[in-house]
Amino acid sequence: MSQRINTVVCPHLLSVAPMMDRTDRHFRYLMRQITRRTLLYTEMITTQAIIHGDRPKLLDFEAAEHPISLQLGGDNPKELAECAKVGEDWGYDEINLNVGCPSPRVQQGNFGACLMTQPELVADCVAAMQGAVNIPVTVKHRIGVDEQDSYADLCRFIEIVSATGCDRFSVHARKAWLQGLSPKENRTVPPLRYADVYRLKQDFPHLWIEINGGITTLEQIQTHLTQVDAVMVGRAAYDNPYLFATVDRDIYGEAVQPKSRHEIVEEMLPYIERATKAGVKLHSISRHMLSLFLGQPGTKAWKRFITEEGRGTTVGREIIEQALALVPQTNAIADPVSMVSGRK
Repeated sequence: MSQRINTVVCPHLLSVAPMMDRTDRHFRYLMRQITRRTLLYTEMITTQAIIHGDRPKLLDFEAAEHPISLQLGGDNPKELAECAKVGEDWGYDEINLNVGCPSPRVQQGNFGACLMTQPELVADCVAAMQGAVNIPVTVKHRIGVDEQDSYADLCRFIEIVSATGCDRFSVHARKAWLQGLSPKENRTVPPLRYADVYRLKQDFPHLWIEINGGITTLEQIQTHLTQVDAVMVGRAAYDNPYLFATVDRDIYGEAVQPKSRHEIVEEMLPYIERATKAGVKLHSISRHMLSLFLGQPGTKAWKRFITEEGRGTTVGREIIEQALALVPQTNAIADPVSMVSGRK
Protein backbone atom coordinates (compact mmCIF):
# COMPACT_ATOMS: atom_id res chain seq x y z
CA MET A 1 0.00 0.00 0.00
CA SER A 2 1.52 3.30 -1.07
CA GLN A 3 1.83 6.27 1.23
CA ARG A 4 -0.61 9.12 0.96
CA ILE A 5 0.58 11.96 -1.28
CA ASN A 6 0.40 15.04 0.89
CA THR A 7 1.15 17.94 -1.46
CA VAL A 8 -2.20 19.68 -0.86
CA VAL A 9 -3.34 21.01 2.50
CA CYS A 10 -6.73 19.33 2.93
CA PRO A 11 -9.56 21.43 4.36
CA HIS A 12 -11.22 18.20 5.45
CA LEU A 13 -10.60 14.46 5.23
CA LEU A 14 -14.18 13.23 5.15
CA SER A 15 -17.53 14.46 3.84
CA VAL A 16 -21.12 13.32 3.50
CA ALA A 17 -22.21 13.48 -0.13
CA PRO A 18 -25.04 15.76 -1.24
CA MET A 19 -28.15 13.57 -1.64
CA MET A 20 -31.55 14.66 -2.90
CA ASP A 21 -34.34 14.31 -0.33
CA ARG A 22 -31.77 13.33 2.29
CA THR A 23 -29.14 15.92 3.16
CA ASP A 24 -31.56 18.63 4.25
CA ARG A 25 -30.99 20.84 7.28
CA HIS A 26 -32.55 18.34 9.70
CA PHE A 27 -30.30 15.48 8.63
CA ARG A 28 -27.28 17.76 8.73
CA TYR A 29 -28.14 18.84 12.28
CA LEU A 30 -28.35 15.16 13.27
CA MET A 31 -24.94 14.51 11.73
CA ARG A 32 -23.47 17.41 13.67
CA GLN A 33 -24.39 15.62 16.90
CA ILE A 34 -22.28 12.69 15.66
CA THR A 35 -19.27 14.38 14.03
CA ARG A 36 -18.03 17.96 14.28
CA ARG A 37 -15.31 17.76 11.64
CA THR A 38 -16.95 16.06 8.65
CA LEU A 39 -17.89 18.42 5.80
CA LEU A 40 -21.64 18.43 5.11
CA TYR A 41 -23.45 19.37 1.90
CA THR A 42 -26.86 20.67 1.04
CA GLU A 43 -29.00 18.82 -1.42
CA MET A 44 -28.35 20.04 -4.95
CA ILE A 45 -30.21 23.34 -5.42
CA THR A 46 -30.71 24.66 -8.93
CA THR A 47 -29.89 28.21 -9.86
CA GLN A 48 -33.46 28.76 -11.01
CA ALA A 49 -34.78 27.73 -7.61
CA ILE A 50 -32.53 30.23 -5.86
CA ILE A 51 -33.17 33.06 -8.31
CA HIS A 52 -36.95 32.66 -8.35
CA GLY A 53 -37.78 30.64 -5.23
CA ASP A 54 -38.09 30.95 -1.46
CA ARG A 55 -34.50 31.54 -0.44
CA PRO A 56 -34.94 31.18 3.33
CA LYS A 57 -36.69 27.84 2.84
CA LEU A 58 -33.98 26.65 0.45
CA LEU A 59 -30.90 28.05 2.13
CA ASP A 60 -31.42 28.56 5.86
CA PHE A 61 -29.33 26.42 8.19
CA GLU A 62 -28.23 26.31 11.81
CA ALA A 63 -24.88 27.76 12.81
CA ALA A 64 -24.04 24.35 14.28
CA GLU A 65 -24.01 22.85 10.78
CA HIS A 66 -20.65 24.41 9.84
CA PRO A 67 -18.59 23.44 7.93
CA ILE A 68 -21.19 23.26 5.18
CA SER A 69 -21.05 23.42 1.39
CA LEU A 70 -23.82 24.67 -0.90
CA GLN A 71 -24.14 22.47 -3.98
CA LEU A 72 -25.49 24.24 -7.05
CA GLY A 73 -26.97 22.80 -10.22
CA GLY A 74 -26.83 24.86 -13.39
CA ASP A 75 -24.95 25.61 -16.60
CA ASN A 76 -25.22 29.38 -16.96
CA PRO A 77 -22.05 31.09 -15.70
CA LYS A 78 -23.80 34.38 -14.90
CA GLU A 79 -26.61 32.70 -12.95
CA LEU A 80 -24.18 30.41 -11.13
CA ALA A 81 -22.07 33.41 -10.15
CA GLU A 82 -25.17 35.19 -8.83
CA CYS A 83 -26.21 32.15 -6.79
CA ALA A 84 -22.70 31.55 -5.51
CA LYS A 85 -22.68 35.10 -4.18
CA VAL A 86 -26.05 34.51 -2.53
CA GLY A 87 -24.61 31.38 -0.92
CA GLU A 88 -21.57 33.22 0.37
CA ASP A 89 -23.73 36.00 1.80
CA TRP A 90 -25.94 33.35 3.43
CA GLY A 91 -22.92 32.06 5.32
CA TYR A 92 -21.92 28.90 3.46
CA ASP A 93 -18.29 27.82 3.71
CA GLU A 94 -17.90 26.80 0.09
CA ILE A 95 -19.78 26.42 -3.19
CA ASN A 96 -19.83 23.12 -5.08
CA LEU A 97 -20.87 22.61 -8.70
CA ASN A 98 -22.79 19.42 -9.51
CA VAL A 99 -21.29 17.71 -12.56
CA GLY A 100 -22.34 14.22 -11.52
CA CYS A 101 -26.12 13.84 -11.34
CA PRO A 102 -27.41 11.74 -14.27
CA SER A 103 -31.18 12.13 -13.80
CA PRO A 104 -33.24 12.86 -16.93
CA ARG A 105 -34.67 16.02 -15.38
CA VAL A 106 -31.19 17.35 -14.70
CA GLN A 107 -30.07 16.43 -18.21
CA GLN A 108 -32.97 18.39 -19.65
CA GLY A 109 -31.57 21.44 -17.89
CA ASN A 110 -28.11 20.69 -19.38
CA PHE A 111 -26.39 20.36 -16.04
CA GLY A 112 -25.20 17.56 -13.81
CA ALA A 113 -23.29 14.66 -15.36
CA CYS A 114 -23.91 15.73 -18.97
CA LEU A 115 -21.55 18.67 -18.33
CA MET A 116 -18.69 16.13 -18.27
CA THR A 117 -18.84 16.34 -22.07
CA GLN A 118 -18.44 20.14 -21.94
CA PRO A 119 -15.35 20.83 -19.80
CA GLU A 120 -14.89 24.28 -21.33
CA LEU A 121 -18.39 25.27 -20.17
CA VAL A 122 -17.68 23.87 -16.71
CA ALA A 123 -14.51 25.93 -16.61
CA ASP A 124 -16.46 29.05 -17.58
CA CYS A 125 -18.99 28.34 -14.82
CA VAL A 126 -16.30 27.77 -12.21
CA ALA A 127 -14.39 30.89 -13.24
CA ALA A 128 -17.54 32.99 -13.01
CA MET A 129 -18.32 31.69 -9.53
CA GLN A 130 -14.74 32.23 -8.39
CA GLY A 131 -14.94 35.80 -9.60
CA ALA A 132 -18.08 36.38 -7.53
CA VAL A 133 -17.02 34.94 -4.16
CA ASN A 134 -14.11 34.72 -1.77
CA ILE A 135 -14.92 31.23 -0.51
CA PRO A 136 -13.72 28.03 -2.27
CA VAL A 137 -15.49 26.81 -5.41
CA THR A 138 -15.25 23.05 -5.90
CA VAL A 139 -16.52 20.47 -8.39
CA LYS A 140 -18.17 17.08 -7.86
CA HIS A 141 -18.15 14.89 -10.96
CA ARG A 142 -18.02 11.38 -12.39
CA ILE A 143 -15.03 9.62 -13.96
CA GLY A 144 -16.86 9.79 -17.31
CA VAL A 145 -20.16 9.51 -19.14
CA ASP A 146 -21.38 7.11 -21.82
CA GLU A 147 -18.53 6.33 -24.25
CA GLN A 148 -16.50 9.31 -23.07
CA ASP A 149 -15.05 7.43 -20.14
CA SER A 150 -11.37 6.84 -20.77
CA TYR A 151 -8.75 7.97 -18.30
CA ALA A 152 -7.52 10.40 -20.96
CA ASP A 153 -11.01 11.94 -21.13
CA LEU A 154 -11.04 12.32 -17.35
CA CYS A 155 -7.61 13.98 -17.38
CA ARG A 156 -8.70 16.40 -20.08
CA PHE A 157 -11.70 17.41 -17.96
CA ILE A 158 -9.50 17.96 -14.91
CA GLU A 159 -6.87 19.88 -16.87
CA ILE A 160 -9.38 22.29 -18.41
CA VAL A 161 -11.35 22.94 -15.21
CA SER A 162 -8.30 23.20 -12.94
CA ALA A 163 -6.81 25.81 -15.29
CA THR A 164 -9.31 28.24 -13.73
CA GLY A 165 -7.54 27.85 -10.40
CA CYS A 166 -10.04 25.34 -9.03
CA ASP A 167 -8.00 22.86 -7.02
CA ARG A 168 -10.61 20.69 -5.30
CA PHE A 169 -12.39 17.83 -7.06
CA SER A 170 -14.73 15.22 -5.55
CA VAL A 171 -14.72 12.26 -7.92
CA HIS A 172 -17.44 9.61 -8.02
CA ALA A 173 -15.45 6.55 -9.15
CA ARG A 174 -18.18 5.36 -11.53
CA LYS A 175 -19.06 6.55 -14.99
CA ALA A 176 -22.65 7.58 -15.68
CA TRP A 177 -24.85 6.28 -18.45
CA LEU A 178 -26.99 9.22 -19.52
CA GLN A 179 -29.43 6.91 -21.33
CA GLY A 180 -30.63 3.46 -20.32
CA LEU A 181 -29.98 3.56 -16.56
CA SER A 182 -32.01 5.20 -13.82
CA PRO A 183 -30.28 7.48 -11.29
CA LYS A 184 -30.46 4.62 -8.78
CA GLU A 185 -28.89 2.18 -11.26
CA ASN A 186 -26.18 4.73 -12.05
CA ARG A 187 -25.14 4.50 -8.40
CA THR A 188 -24.65 0.74 -8.55
CA VAL A 189 -24.43 -0.70 -12.08
CA PRO A 190 -21.36 0.97 -13.63
CA PRO A 191 -18.30 -0.66 -12.07
CA LEU A 192 -16.23 1.22 -9.52
CA ARG A 193 -12.84 2.31 -10.81
CA TYR A 194 -11.00 3.46 -7.73
CA ALA A 195 -7.66 3.03 -9.50
CA ASP A 196 -8.54 5.87 -11.87
CA VAL A 197 -9.10 8.23 -8.95
CA TYR A 198 -5.87 7.12 -7.27
CA ARG A 199 -4.07 7.75 -10.55
CA LEU A 200 -5.55 11.25 -10.74
CA LYS A 201 -3.89 12.07 -7.42
CA GLN A 202 -0.60 10.70 -8.73
CA ASP A 203 -0.81 12.66 -11.98
CA PHE A 204 -2.18 15.87 -10.43
CA PRO A 205 -0.40 16.01 -7.05
CA HIS A 206 -1.05 19.76 -6.75
CA LEU A 207 -4.83 19.16 -6.72
CA TRP A 208 -7.01 18.09 -3.80
CA ILE A 209 -8.70 14.85 -4.85
CA GLU A 210 -11.60 13.30 -2.93
CA ILE A 211 -12.94 9.83 -3.75
CA ASN A 212 -16.63 8.85 -3.69
CA GLY A 213 -18.65 5.73 -4.48
CA GLY A 214 -19.44 2.44 -2.73
CA ILE A 215 -17.67 3.32 0.53
CA THR A 216 -19.41 1.80 3.55
CA THR A 217 -16.92 1.18 6.37
CA LEU A 218 -14.37 3.04 8.46
CA GLU A 219 -11.73 0.58 7.30
CA GLN A 220 -12.43 1.46 3.66
CA ILE A 221 -12.21 5.17 4.47
CA GLN A 222 -8.83 4.69 6.10
CA THR A 223 -7.56 2.66 3.15
CA HIS A 224 -8.62 5.28 0.60
CA LEU A 225 -6.92 8.00 2.63
CA THR A 226 -3.57 6.36 1.90
CA GLN A 227 -4.15 7.13 -1.79
CA VAL A 228 -6.13 10.37 -1.99
CA ASP A 229 -6.74 13.51 0.04
CA ALA A 230 -10.27 12.86 1.29
CA VAL A 231 -13.23 10.48 1.20
CA MET A 232 -16.88 11.24 0.51
CA VAL A 233 -19.51 8.82 1.81
CA GLY A 234 -23.02 8.80 0.38
CA ARG A 235 -25.84 6.34 1.03
CA ALA A 236 -24.01 4.54 3.83
CA ALA A 237 -23.99 7.78 5.82
CA TYR A 238 -27.75 8.04 5.54
CA ASP A 239 -28.51 4.35 6.03
CA ASN A 240 -26.27 4.17 9.09
CA PRO A 241 -25.36 7.62 10.43
CA TYR A 242 -23.65 6.06 13.45
CA LEU A 243 -20.91 4.95 11.06
CA PHE A 244 -19.47 8.42 11.76
CA ALA A 245 -19.49 8.11 15.55
CA THR A 246 -15.72 7.67 15.87
CA VAL A 247 -14.40 9.60 12.86
CA ASP A 248 -13.42 12.75 14.77
CA ARG A 249 -11.19 10.52 16.90
CA ASP A 250 -10.10 7.88 14.38
CA ILE A 251 -9.78 10.01 11.21
CA TYR A 252 -8.98 13.47 12.58
CA GLY A 253 -7.07 12.33 15.64
CA GLU A 254 -9.05 14.40 18.12
CA ALA A 255 -9.03 13.43 21.78
CA VAL A 256 -12.80 13.11 22.01
CA GLN A 257 -15.08 10.44 23.42
CA PRO A 258 -17.63 9.20 20.85
CA LYS A 259 -21.23 9.66 21.91
CA SER A 260 -23.63 6.79 22.44
CA ARG A 261 -26.76 6.63 20.30
CA HIS A 262 -28.87 7.59 23.31
CA GLU A 263 -26.71 10.67 23.87
CA ILE A 264 -27.13 11.69 20.24
CA VAL A 265 -30.91 11.43 20.48
CA GLU A 266 -30.95 13.38 23.74
CA GLU A 267 -28.91 16.16 22.13
CA MET A 268 -31.45 16.30 19.29
CA LEU A 269 -34.37 16.90 21.67
CA PRO A 270 -34.01 20.69 22.12
CA TYR A 271 -33.73 21.11 18.35
CA ILE A 272 -36.80 18.94 17.78
CA GLU A 273 -38.77 20.86 20.40
CA ARG A 274 -37.78 24.21 18.92
CA ALA A 275 -38.49 23.16 15.32
CA THR A 276 -41.86 21.52 15.99
CA LYS A 277 -43.03 24.51 18.02
CA ALA A 278 -42.18 26.62 14.95
CA GLY A 279 -44.48 24.43 12.85
CA VAL A 280 -42.09 21.82 11.43
CA LYS A 281 -43.70 18.40 11.15
CA LEU A 282 -41.93 15.87 13.37
CA HIS A 283 -41.65 13.43 10.46
CA SER A 284 -39.47 15.92 8.58
CA ILE A 285 -36.86 15.46 11.30
CA SER A 286 -37.50 11.98 12.68
CA ARG A 287 -37.32 10.24 9.28
CA HIS A 288 -33.60 10.95 9.28
CA MET A 289 -33.20 9.30 12.69
CA LEU A 290 -34.82 5.96 11.91
CA SER A 291 -31.55 4.14 11.22
CA LEU A 292 -29.63 5.52 14.18
CA PHE A 293 -30.00 2.23 16.07
CA LEU A 294 -29.22 0.03 13.08
CA GLY A 295 -28.23 -3.45 14.23
CA GLN A 296 -29.06 -2.76 17.87
CA PRO A 297 -31.67 -4.34 20.18
CA GLY A 298 -34.85 -2.31 20.07
CA THR A 299 -34.31 -0.82 16.63
CA LYS A 300 -37.56 -2.24 15.25
CA ALA A 301 -39.57 -0.82 18.16
CA TRP A 302 -37.80 2.54 17.73
CA LYS A 303 -38.64 2.73 14.04
CA ARG A 304 -42.20 1.50 14.44
CA PHE A 305 -43.09 3.92 17.24
CA ILE A 306 -41.63 6.96 15.47
CA THR A 307 -43.24 6.02 12.16
CA GLU A 308 -46.69 5.36 13.61
CA GLU A 309 -46.81 8.18 16.15
CA GLY A 310 -44.74 10.84 14.45
CA ARG A 311 -46.35 11.27 11.06
CA GLY A 312 -48.42 14.40 10.64
CA THR A 313 -47.83 15.74 14.13
CA THR A 314 -46.02 18.80 15.38
CA VAL A 315 -45.71 17.34 18.88
CA GLY A 316 -42.11 16.23 18.79
CA ARG A 317 -39.97 15.87 21.87
CA GLU A 318 -42.39 13.67 23.80
CA ILE A 319 -42.72 11.14 20.98
CA ILE A 320 -38.97 10.82 20.54
CA GLU A 321 -38.50 10.43 24.29
CA GLN A 322 -41.11 7.67 24.36
CA ALA A 323 -39.47 5.93 21.40
CA LEU A 324 -36.05 6.17 23.04
CA ALA A 325 -37.38 4.46 26.16
CA LEU A 326 -38.08 1.39 24.01
CA VAL A 327 -34.39 0.98 23.18
CA PRO A 328 -32.14 -0.68 25.80
CA GLN A 329 -29.42 1.70 26.93
CA THR A 330 -25.80 0.65 27.04
CA ASN A 331 -22.72 2.51 28.15
CA ALA A 332 -20.61 0.85 25.47
CA ILE A 333 -19.84 2.66 22.23
CA ALA A 334 -20.61 0.07 19.56
CA ASP A 335 -18.10 -0.37 16.75
CA PRO A 336 -19.65 1.46 13.78
CA VAL A 337 -17.48 -0.50 11.33
CA SER A 338 -18.87 -3.88 12.31
CA MET A 339 -22.45 -2.75 11.88
CA VAL A 340 -21.87 -1.78 8.29
CA SER A 341 -19.65 -4.64 7.32
CA GLY A 342 -21.87 -7.23 8.97
CA ARG A 343 -19.37 -8.45 11.56
CA LYS A 344 -20.47 -8.91 15.16
